[in-house]
Amino acid sequence: MSFNLHYCTLALLVLGACGTEFEKVFEWKQMAYADLPDTSKGADAILFSRALGGMENETFQAYNNLPMGATHHNNRIFITIPRRRPGIPATLNVIDLAKVASGDRSPPLTAYPTYPINELQPQYAPDLRRLVSVYRTKVDACERLWFVDTGMLEYPDNRLQLQRPQLWVIDLKRDRLVRRFTIPESIVREGVGMASLAVDVEPTDCGRAFAYIPDLVANAIHVYGLHENDMWSFRHPSFVRDPTLAALNVAGQQFEWDDGVFSIAIGENVTGLQSKLVYYHPMVSTSEFGTFANVLQSKLIARSGNYEQLFGALGSRGPNTQSTMHHYDRRTGVLFYAEVNRNSLGCWNTRQLFDAGNHAVVHLDNREFVYPADLTSDSDGTLWVLTNNLPVWIYSRLNESEVNYRLWRQDPAVAIRGTKCDDTP
Repeated sequence: MSFNLHYCTLALLVLGACGTEFEKVFEWKQMAYADLPDTSKGADAILFSRALGGMENETFQAYNNLPMGATHHNNRIFITIPRRRPGIPATLNVIDLAKVASGDRSPPLTAYPTYPINELQPQYAPDLRRLVSVYRTKVDACERLWFVDTGMLEYPDNRLQLQRPQLWVIDLKRDRLVRRFTIPESIVREGVGMASLAVDVEPTDCGRAFAYIPDLVANAIHVYGLHENDMWSFRHPSFVRDPTLAALNVAGQQFEWDDGVFSIAIGENVTGLQSKLVYYHPMVSTSEFGTFANVLQSKLIARSGNYEQLFGALGSRGPNTQSTMHHYDRRTGVLFYAEVNRNSLGCWNTRQLFDAGNHAVVHLDNREFVYPADLTSDSDGTLWVLTNNLPVWIYSRLNESEVNYRLWRQDPAVAIRGTKCDDTP
């Protein structure tokens, strides 16, 4: 506690405030799996334990299994492990909290929905009924799990677009697939840039849902309409990285990235416009931008190309605030940011002027909160954050005898207590 308090004190002095620390739910040195299929079952064995025709060795390699996304729903946590290196049994996994032993702080993963759906085919043959690589997931107000399978193996020096990227929608009440949409090449050539998504739907109208999918490589926002069963795209200068902010320094690793539009957060309806404000930002940027849901939901506007004035800048969040994911909390009216360049979670109260001086830090820890890769909210409004030391994993070497991956949670109203984001009397 004293170590974390030290960083919160620093945040108080330098950044203006520090909120209530997040609770650590789980932590792992390395990821493990439960109930891996018996490799002695011949044709029924999952493929990662078999040879792939002289290509990569897909035997399970714990170190290569780096978790990227975490979503909690109804006592289950969905964990994604994109296939950036070989030896990954399942790219989409679940932890059933009811089955976690008391005191177990590092529970194993189980493939979701099944191991066979997560397995790779011999010779890396395409199979659109199976998952290749998933970065992050979202659960909507209708209890459906949404995610993009990029269809790409991102192995070092051996990248392969194994199959077309797909958008999957699974009904979590029945654990049944309800939609699988193959993203055409007219939308995007490769799926690697679709690392997150936001889902816009009202619980009273589940058939009219829209997925907003930022593409950090193509510098585009792709929109999928569930009722239309179609996809369209927007491209805008604000989706592109800021090259002056490409230099990052995380956990002693200095590097440059070029990630464009990375995260989308859905705000409230704007008075008089009958449309929600939609926030977005490139990862390599410290600026926040906005548009409206009725703009994104219009296939006609997208295909007309006449929308440059419908996307605009809100302002700067301040120095070193490069962010992966962000989320808008309706109860508090606060926008939360996962800030990777300073290992923190930031916030801004949307009832205040968008200005760097009105932003605050709710959690900062340079030892345990290194690289917040995902930020989500569950149906109760609780915030969940996954930290994974990604730059160290890429550019150096993780210490496998130390904790490397952590899952955190906190109530938003508690998180902002005492910060500029808290406007309660």
